Amino acid sequence: MISIALKMLLSDRVKYAGLLFGLTFTAFLVTFAASYFGGMMTRSFALIADNPSADVWVMDPAVSAVDQTIDLPDHALLRVRSVTGVRSASQLSVAHADLRFADGRFQSVEVIGVDDATLAGLPPLADGAADALRIPNAAIADAGGTSGKLETPVSPRDRWPFRPHLNAPLRPLARGDEVIVNDQRVQIVGRGHGRPWFPPRPLLFTTLSTARRILPPERERLTFVLARVAPGASPAAVARRIASRTGLRARTATEFKADTVRWMLANSEDVGDAITMLTIAMLVGLGVTGVMMFMFTHQNLRAYAVLQAMGAQVSTLLGVVWLQAAICGAIGTGLGLGLCTLAGAVFTRLDFPFHMLWFAPVAGVVAVIFVSGAAAALSLRPLLTLRPAELLAG
Repeated sequence: MISIALKMLLSDRVKYAGLLFGLTFTAFLVTFAASYFGGMMTRSFALIADNPSADVWVMDPAVSAVDQTIDLPDHALLRVRSVTGVRSASQLSVAHADLRFADGRFQSVEVIGVDDATLAGLPPLADGAADALRIPNAAIADAGGTSGKLETPVSPRDRWPFRPHLNAPLRPLARGDEVIVNDQRVQIVGRGHGRPWFPPRPLLFTTLSTARRILPPERERLTFVLARVAPGASPAAVARRIASRTGLRARTATEFKADTVRWMLANSEDVGDAITMLTIAMLVGLGVTGVMMFMFTHQNLRAYAVLQAMGAQVSTLLGVVWLQAAICGAIGTGLGLGLCTLAGAVFTRLDFPFHMLWFAPVAGVVAVIFVSGAAAALSLRPLLTLRPAELLAG
């Protein structure tokens, strides 16, 4: 039966290529969409991932994700430090501001205020030294997954002119440049090289004291308390103890990442875009594969009639169709996953949010099984109504 199925497939190489194209396209696009979606979700908790020393994140009880925040009173830090099992605790502030460049352009940025004493919360640095951040009104710029958002004029003549020089040639912000935040001059002392964020946004890291000075005045500027647990203590147990003693929400880093992903799934419009891409991939794959599979079966009806006249059971003929679908599905899956891996390597170099997690190839395999199975099922009807005597007599 295997040899018969293969001979039928290879008898028309054009239709065989069409079958493989439909299944390869399905496997590729579904896996790519799932990997792209995985990249977006892993980038959504970049701030947590860039702070591996924080065992427990403490926040307002209403906060459910790193992107959806409200500030805490300053005494929350002391309350967390007083809980048994907490080795140390530091402050982290998250706020938004408009930054004006030296040529007069402006850009909305996320201002991250890190603890003045420990500088906990800083990303890895591509240039500059972390200690320089203690200079008054100093900041570290980070692209945060964006491109071309943090740039200043190349020529000194275009910086701080009497009138804006909006068409001046630009270069990325570097150490020694100055920008304005809320009418306060801020000196760039380095560039961060942290994980890209999702949604992408330019980032400005500074100390919490500087953040209080350059941002509009507010009574509360503390967004998170980052706690490290004592040696031998369980982060989950300490988090529960903090929540019980302080009334604040305390989550381990792993739990807070999961919370952020769930919040993104419920609130991000990009989830709908990913579902749309998956639906299109399934429909196109099913359309191409279904038509080609039906044409294959209809074209070989006379051969099936001969086999049935020679004593082959209907179940045997149906098995040939299912076997053809399985062979094409296996080859199409391999080609699709291989192409997706190659495309992923290219997109990763271009800094696109591509991250092939375990569920991405699984989704591709499941999609191919569904498409090839549905295509085979649609092609069975001619065999179920096959009458060898009438067909061969005609």
